[in-house]
Amino acid sequence: QVQLVESGGGLVQAGGSLRLSCAASGRTFSRLIMGWFRQAPGKEREFVAAIKWISGSTYLTDSVKGRFTISRDNAKNTVYLYMSNLKPEDTAVYYCAAENALTIATSEGRYDYWGQGTQVTVSS
Repeated sequence: QVQLVESGGGLVQAGGSLRLSCAASGRTFSRLIMGWFRQAPGKEREFVAAIKWISGSTYLTDSVKGRFTISRDNAKNTVYLYMSNLKPEDTAVYYCAAENALTIATSEGRYDYWGQGTQVTVSS
């Protein structure tokens, strides 16, 4: 089992920045992939970004490229999602997720472990 705890959400004005954190504990896998998803009110949960724990290679969805960055701190077992130039449409509950796999997946069904979510609200 992998336990994930997100933090760092909040209220920010459009154009502002936030950094989300996801601390992982429990069983770890050498092939662990950590991802961020988000779910806006009335919408389905969507993929945002993911990172391979060992290599550090990343993948971000087009709508956040150039604005969001995903990174990890191996010593702290923590993954970060740094969000800049935030827009009202980024408002959502952001979830951290993990899967034991070789390649990054954008489908939420591929991820086995989930955090409780953290709210991000961007005001216009």
